[in-house]
Amino acid sequence: MDIPAISKTDFAFPGQTGVYHGKVRDIYYLDDKLLSIATDRVSAFDQVLPRPVPYKGQVLNQLAAHFLEKTAGIVPNWLQAVPDANASIGVKAEPFKVEVVVRSMLVGHAWREYKAGKREISGQPLPGGLKEYDYFPGPIITPTSKAEKGHDQDISETEILENGLATDNEWQQIKDYALKLFEHGQDMARSRGLILADTKYEFGRLSNGRIVLIDEVHTPDSSRYFYIKGYETYADGSSTEAPRHLSKEFLRQWLMDRGFDGTGQPPEMDDGFVQEVSDRYIELYEQMTGQTFVKADSGDPLRRIETNVLHYIKGNLA
Repeated sequence: MDIPAISKTDFAFPGQTGVYHGKVRDIYYLDDKLLSIATDRVSAFDQVLPRPVPYKGQVLNQLAAHFLEKTAGIVPNWLQAVPDANASIGVKAEPFKVEVVVRSMLVGHAWREYKAGKREISGQPLPGGLKEYDYFPGPIITPTSKAEKGHDQDISETEILENGLATDNEWQQIKDYALKLFEHGQDMARSRGLILADTKYEFGRLSNGRIVLIDEVHTPDSSRYFYIKGYETYADGSSTEAPRHLSKEFLRQWLMDRGFDGTGQPPEMDDGFVQEVSDRYIELYEQMTGQTFVKADSGDPLRRIETNVLHYIKGNLA
């Protein structure tokens, strides 16, 4: 592929006090603000894959902004502005070191654990006799620890409280927020012909103690979607073809089919598969928003981002 993809950023903005390069996003600290730049890096099984995917970062950044705006009336969030297609800026919050995973059906990690014989995830008991893609009686919360490096681990509510990762009051508020967000996300997905099967949320604490939604929400990196029609024909037995994922699950499956499950060296993605991943991200953006995805100028994406962010800083933070 000839299209430049953003594998890393290394900016020096006015007022910058630090930078953190995550798996996918590069986070710049600007006094009491936080600038998040969504790169085109791709991670799976908690490893960053060798090749970035063009436009993936733009899709993530713009989808996250879209859903943060749509859910701001349900849960306060960190976002204040989107100065560039790949960049968002907002308030800085102290992250809770827990990823709040909400699941409505037995797929992905939950299915792999269930197939291995486990009947409990993160302290949540699972019914017996389920098949892959079966719904649970209702949405369940299966938190994971948020690892700085390596794999996130399933963690129970009791462990969260015992380890001081949140107070009881904070955790009750976080759970309430997560379930309301998930219900709203499912309604939005359903209106666009999709099923939101599961997702993860991250929350932070402001200096005044207020809890806010941080990071992204309902994007293909944090959520698992299916087309309703494909799911229904599979569920009623009229089709043997499994529901088509609009999420990173197809990428995880591609890696597993080649013997990679997070250990060792991941396989190299060829040009054709990189294009397929890019197309899937764009497809989900358009399906979820009902809007045509407009590709940002990719001639020199780093210069574009720097110019747009500097313009915002000078006009709003100087």
